[in-house]
Amino acid sequence: MESILGKLRGSPLAARVVPFVIFAALTSCQGFFGEAGKYWFYVAKTLIGAWLIWAIWPVVSEMRWTLSWEAVFVGVAIFALWVSLDPYYPKFTKADKPWNPFAFFGVGTGLAWLILVVRIVGSALVVPPLEELFYRSFVYRYIIKPDFTTVPLGTFHPVSFVATSAVFGAVHREWLAGILCGLAYQWLVVRKGRLGDAMTAHAITNFLLGGWVVYKGAWHFW
Repeated sequence: MESILGKLRGSPLAARVVPFVIFAALTSCQGFFGEAGKYWFYVAKTLIGAWLIWAIWPVVSEMRWTLSWEAVFVGVAIFALWVSLDPYYPKFTKADKPWNPFAFFGVGTGLAWLILVVRIVGSALVVPPLEELFYRSFVYRYIIKPDFTTVPLGTFHPVSFVATSAVFGAVHREWLAGILCGLAYQWLVVRKGRLGDAMTAHAITNFLLGGWVVYKGAWHFW
């Protein structure tokens, strides 16, 4: 355990890349364990993601939550765009079998609600720090200069701005919404010169989307 922590905390590159890669790899594997397994695997993945954030927190100073009116506005606006644009453009892949705990564990059951709470909390509090740290703190600055830690977070670089947002969109099934999302979060980082506003906006978007999914039964978003 100490050696793992040492490696994560000992390299600016490892601290920003390795947690995201681990979390992304776990995400890609969560469908390999049967219908019940995909729900419990998500719980395990979320706990691992939370541990990874704890592991790198002391050495990644920019990974701190901050609140601003811009972050709230962007978070709500991206949620609205994500939902409203959905019927109007083709997706990269067909939706898998809906991620719906009510359909598997039973409507209104305690287990179903537990899984849903973990999903919403995980998407709002675990996903944003890991993704924003990777895309906005590492990828964006690395495109500008391989010695990325010397590039201020508030630096505007047109090629990196577009490229990072395009990559962010490409890893989402809803690619168009993902690109707009990436542009908006990157704008926050450049405008504020810090990562925390983008983390907050990302958290608001994901929280509202999770609530929408449960309220409307729009499980295809998950």
